[in-house]
Amino acid sequence: MAKINNVVEIRRNILYRLAKLILNDELEEKIDRLPLEMYPKNAQHTRCCIHKARAVVKYKTMAVMGFNVDDEKDELDPLSYYAHLFKQREESTEVMLTVVDEACSSCVKSSYIVTNLCRSCIAHPCTYACKKGAMTKNEGQQAFIDTSKCVNCGLCMEACPYHAIIFQPVPCEEACPVGAIAKRADGIEIIDPQKCIYCGKCMVACPFGAIFEKSFMVDIIRKIRKGKQVIAMVAPSLGGQFPYEYKKVLTAIKTLGFSDVVEVAKGANMTTENETKEFEHRMKRGDSFMTTSCCASWRELIKKHLPEIEPYVSDALTPMGYTAKWLRENNPEAVLVFVSPCVGKRSECHKNPDVDFVLSYEELEAMIKAADIDIDSLEPTELDNTILGHGRGFAMVSGVTASVKKTAKDPSMVHDIVIDGLTKQTIRQLKQYAVSGEAPANFIEVMACNGGCVNGCDTINAPKVAARQILPTTK
Repeated sequence: MAKINNVVEIRRNILYRLAKLILNDELEEKIDRLPLEMYPKNAQHTRCCIHKARAVVKYKTMAVMGFNVDDEKDELDPLSYYAHLFKQREESTEVMLTVVDEACSSCVKSSYIVTNLCRSCIAHPCTYACKKGAMTKNEGQQAFIDTSKCVNCGLCMEACPYHAIIFQPVPCEEACPVGAIAKRADGIEIIDPQKCIYCGKCMVACPFGAIFEKSFMVDIIRKIRKGKQVIAMVAPSLGGQFPYEYKKVLTAIKTLGFSDVVEVAKGANMTTENETKEFEHRMKRGDSFMTTSCCASWRELIKKHLPEIEPYVSDALTPMGYTAKWLRENNPEAVLVFVSPCVGKRSECHKNPDVDFVLSYEELEAMIKAADIDIDSLEPTELDNTILGHGRGFAMVSGVTASVKKTAKDPSMVHDIVIDGLTKQTIRQLKQYAVSGEAPANFIEVMACNGGCVNGCDTINAPKVAARQILPTTK
């Protein structure tokens, strides 16, 4: 989850204002004023000048309308030009994250630096700790690091008794578990779509809000306004996002114009059934282990970075995949929208012909606010009683494992471990399992986000609070 800060507030403000414009049929007419309204003359801002602050808002607004920043042909083209292009657009690209170069601060390359806490001590343990001759003394006898010789081993930092040496990372690069983001020649970060697994960690980590995900919120509102049959498929983690009764949140979604709301927990139960049968079959034939398949970023990691483990991954579809397949068979002409906690699902949606759009929790919140819907005053929508409660548990880490154990003929045969968040370390761990063909358990649940989907990059509530709200519905 993106912790509430100024960057998050700005992003949500843009989403709200844009939703308001399209709901009021004023998109082309008033969108050019959006940056000026957010930063009027003499307003406080955090950029070098108000004009840059407005430029950043322009490019972020382009992303919310589904454009890559690279799509810009001429800097003088106003937002109304892109609003016009948006109305004509029928297809989108697979790239789901874009770097707003105007917002990127070109952070200094990751390195160890000596701060002014250095006491110029006589021992100079940092100098002796360095094995590459990178640590020297300046004229004032303070420690100094020659970056041309430094190999970023960190031994000097460990040796300093005053903690005067620190590691200064590039936040987005540090957060990315697969090295998909790096600097181009001018220092601006760029995301390699051939490496990116769409976990959203870079977007959450950037303190300047330079990384933005492409949105389809405007497309979805347009479909609703055209009178299309638009069905919302809500992820299990939605149950913990709003400080209102879950059943009333479902009613709020219908109030926005969605013709129906379907819980993806229904598909989660299908995933459980298929993964359980597959697991039992694999164990009988002598396989050493099997991993889950429901996390979209995990599937991207397998395809792009960890093909060795693919033979051990369940063939079951994701909960979204099963739900969309079922709905498409029964509603062939409907527009299917997955309401999602993360950017990873945008990528999965692009590859799945049964899903038309993804709407994030942040975008859903913006639409509800823009439509002036009072959730607390709404009548509750009754939940689908045919859905087994444990399908809703997919929202939390270990939820998939718990579901499989409840479904298995012999739960005692399920010996599990959970990969609670994809990091450089856990990826190395998974690679080791794949290469050796051995793992410390026979069932491995993999979640890209710590704590599970309740902690996705697009969630709007604290993960532990969200989990507590969801738990009663899983029984």
